[in-house]
Amino acid sequence: MRRTVHPIETESYRIMRSRADFDRFEPLTREVVERVVHTTADPSWTGEVVADEAALRQGRDALLAGAPLITDVRMVASGITAREVRIGLDFPGVTELAASEGLTRSAAGMRLAAAEHPRGAVWAVGNAPTALLELLRLAENGELEPALIVGVPVGFVGAVDSKAALRRSGLPAVSTLTERGGAAIAAAAINALLYWAEPGGNR
Repeated sequence: MRRTVHPIETESYRIMRSRADFDRFEPLTREVVERVVHTTADPSWTGEVVADEAALRQGRDALLAGAPLITDVRMVASGITAREVRIGLDFPGVTELAASEGLTRSAAGMRLAAAEHPRGAVWAVGNAPTALLELLRLAENGELEPALIVGVPVGFVGAVDSKAALRRSGLPAVSTLTERGGAAIAAAAINALLYWAEPGGNR
C-alpha cells in the first residue's frame, strides 16, 4: 500500500534516525519500531517493543489479502485510516454478554468478534488488558487462530501481565514490555504493516 509522504514527515524521520539506532532491527520490525517512536517522539520505545519478523510478515500478508482487522476500542480504529476496522465494543450484544458472564465490555467484545472471525484475523488491543486476556483464553481453547495480535494495552493493572502472557503463548504477536502502550501505539503498529514496502520501507 503506497501513500504520499509529506516533506515534514520525511524531515521528522531524519531527525528521529539521528537520535536512535534502528539498524539492529530486521526490516519490518524496524518499520514498526520507527513508526511507534515517530508517533510518540520518544526514542526510548526502541527498547520497549517486542516483535518477531515472521509474525509481522504473516500479519501484513493477512491484512493485504483482506483479512478482518479488529480492535478493542474506537480510539485504536480512529488511528487506522487505510483499512476498514471492526471494533469489539460495537458488536451487538456486548453489554448483555458482559453482564451475564461477568466480563468487562472490552472482553465481551473480543469474545463476540472471535465467534464471527475465529480464523485468520488481525487483532489490535490498545486499551484493555481484559480484552487481550480474553483473546488468549479463546486461543488456548482452540476457538481462535489469529494471523497476528498487536497486544499493547496500557495501564498499571493487568497490562504487564497480559502482555507477558501473550509472549508466552507463542501466538504471532507484537507487544510491549512495561505498563506503556495504548491506542496510538496499536494503531502505529498496524499502520506500519499496511504502509511498509520492501525492501527498505516507504521512506
